[in-house]
Parts: sequence; C-alpha cells; structure tokens
Amino acid sequence: MSFTPNIETITVRLAQNSEEVEAAQHLRYKVFYEEHKAIPSDEMARIRRDFDSYDAIADHLIVIDESITDPQHRIVGTYRLLRREEADKHGQFYTGSEYNLTPLLTSGNTLLELGRSCVLAEYRTRPVMQILWQWLAHYMMDYNIDLMFGCASFNSTNLEDIAMPLAYLYHYHQAPSDLCPRAVDDLYIDMNTCPKEKIDPKTVFKMLPPLIKGYIRLGAKIGNGAVLDHQFNTTDVCIVLQTHLLSDRYLKHYSRRKANDPDDKQAQAGTSS
Repeated sequence: MSFTPNIETITVRLAQNSEEVEAAQHLRYKVFYEEHKAIPSDEMARIRRDFDSYDAIADHLIVIDESITDPQHRIVGTYRLLRREEADKHGQFYTGSEYNLTPLLTSGNTLLELGRSCVLAEYRTRPVMQILWQWLAHYMMDYNIDLMFGCASFNSTNLEDIAMPLAYLYHYHQAPSDLCPRAVDDLYIDMNTCPKEKIDPKTVFKMLPPLIKGYIRLGAKIGNGAVLDHQFNTTDVCIVLQTHLLSDRYLKHYSRRKANDPDDKQAQAGTSS
C-alpha cells in the first residue's frame, strides 16, 4: 500500500539541539549508506550516523512529520547550510575539497553552501520539496545571501551511464566564467562527452536526478568538471545558484509573511544558530 505524506503535518525549521542534529545524521546514514550504498567508516557503521567536522559549524535544516512522535524518526528530510563566516573559521567550505572555489570566494557575493541534502523516499514529493525551498528562501533573506552553491550528485560512478546528462549540463547550463568553480586537477572529469547537436534537451533533462532537476528549474548553473566520490558511490557536479534567480513564488511568499507577521515563530527559528 503506497504512502502519501500529509502536507498538513509537515514543518520545516532549523535543528535546535544536539539530539535533533544526531537524528538528522541518522537520516543521512539511512539514505546515503543504506539506500544508496555509500561506504561508512567503522565509527559511522557502529552508531549508524553520517557525520563529519562540518556538522559542528553548520545550520541543519530539518523536515519534520509532526504526526510521528518518535524523535529519532520524525525527521524525514535535512539540508546542511554553511555560511561563509563559519567556513572561514573552519578553513574552507566542504565543496573546496572537490572544486576550486576562487571565482565564488572573490566575487564579492555573500555565500551559502548547501550540502548533505536528503529526504526519505516516501517524502520526495513536490509539495514537500516546495515547503523546503520556501524555507530556504526565507533563510537566504534573513542572512542576505547572494549566492548558493554546493555539490549535487548522480547516484552512479559509471560515467558511461551518465555521459549524456553530464554533456547536457555542460552545454546548456555551465556557469559563466566569473562564477564557475572548476574541479581540482587530480579529480577533474570532463563533462563534454558528446557534441551539443547530438543532445535532445527535453529527453535528457528527464534523466537528471530530482535534486539537480530542481536546481536547474530554479535557474542554477553548473561548474566546470565532474568529480567521482567513491565513498558515496556518486558522481558530483557543482551547483551555483544566484539567489535573485529564485522563483518569485518563494521569495514573495516570505516577503509578505515577514511584513505581515514579524513575530512569526518559524521566522525566529530560522535565525537561530
């Protein structure tokens, strides 16, 4: 029997304590390692959580199904949000291990890195994702973010299987040179795998992973080169999204809410850290 989430019981906010962060890490483990067969460290496998050093300095966006009472299972989606000032304290952004981010770091834009995005399979519906993006628009307004970026993945390391989608992204959606991260030399995979004239854009777009489709619909561009991530069993591309290109329906929704209800509780949660 199929399950359809009740959108009325779905809420989105930032994690407010270590227990909620740990629950988000448990969700990440379930999606990345159990569903998509990433390779955990011994410690990750023992505690059944995905974690790294960036978790301590990032905000953790969580999607909650309020109809579930168990605090370890009511978080059904998560996103890790890392602002420039926190990344600088750490030494670099997570994406900096795969891409040269100099064009972004020197652009003068206020930056936000998006990472560790995952949603349980039964909640990967358009209404749930719309709520998630609405909240992200709100967060960006609170912190005056100009540009978001981060790695998005194909759940495969077989480059032959994804050659056409990679070429499509290269030919139709590559970022302008002044905002185009390049995969570091020792990891660089050329995405220009076939001529543009051999690509049927509508057909190939349907082959993209849902998250990458969502980014492209919002106006995102793609960095130069893909990267194989053997731990996560993925091929990564770098997403670059100027926030002024976000759909008006997200930004206007939250502009109206802030103007009409400055004490909104979810707005307050959105600025906590």
